[in-house]
Amino acid sequence: MNPSTRHPARTGWHADMARLTLTFPEDQYYYTTLLTVRVTDINAANHLGNDSMISMISEARARFLFEYGITDTERDGTGIIVTDLATTYRAEAHARDQLLFEVGVMDFNKYGGDITFRITRPRDKTLVAMAKQGFVFFNYKTSQVVAMPEEFRAKFDRVNWVD
Repeated sequence: MNPSTRHPARTGWHADMARLTLTFPEDQYYYTTLLTVRVTDINAANHLGNDSMISMISEARARFLFEYGITDTERDGTGIIVTDLATTYRAEAHARDQLLFEVGVMDFNKYGGDITFRITRPRDKTLVAMAKQGFVFFNYKTSQVVAMPEEFRAKFDRVNWVD
């Protein structure tokens, strides 16, 4: 195998290299927050590392849920658990870049749905990444998936439903 095919950075990084395509409905973004890329978020290739991006996505999710009055775990033991994460990277981000995280929800079902993220760099309007986290409601006391609480559902009346 040609070394340049194993290491895209050696031949130039291109957004069209992603195998996944993530697109989300514009009307499903409910929240925005700014996060700054720290020096400690930078990897050996001198840009925002995957592990740090996942941490930033988790922080944006936590801020979104807090803003909507959704606690980590209710008194009955019910909370949200992340079931999967898909991320596509479109551009590099570097130390001290401010990133805008637009957070939304879509594809609700009886037990959960998807939390979506569009991550841009406002300074130059560059799309840095798109991501979505699947989630379900989970009762930590009984260790079982449970139905989405009506109070949660009511907060997001524009969201589509899938069966």
